[in-house]
Amino acid sequence: MYIERVIATDKTKEVIDEIRKRNGELMFHQSGGCCDGSAPMCFEVGDFMLGDNDVLLGEIHGCKFYMAGDQFEFYKYMQITIDVSKGRGSSFSLEIPMGLRFMSISRLFTDEEMEKVRPVEHLS
Repeated sequence: MYIERVIATDKTKEVIDEIRKRNGELMFHQSGGCCDGSAPMCFEVGDFMLGDNDVLLGEIHGCKFYMAGDQFEFYKYMQITIDVSKGRGSSFSLEIPMGLRFMSISRLFTDEEMEKVRPVEHLS
């Protein structure tokens, strides 16, 4: 059994459920690029074009979670918890009109955990 690289809080799962009701199937991407920097962003599946350098970290609450390959270099030894807070981000993420924003909280894996961490899938 793998230790997941990305997990979600219960509040995040509730927000995902609300967004899913309005928008259908969802995905997440964290780039480290424009807008909110390295904030995770939620999109309808098909509304965000993945790049050859992106990696699939896993899933949160039925949504695939991708990260830019260069950003992953900073996170490859960490578990990321996706949480949500009040406030308006400056991204195109689907929670923004709700007055909320997703955020990443990371922690280092222990050496023992690293042996059991889910491998990433490279898109290229």
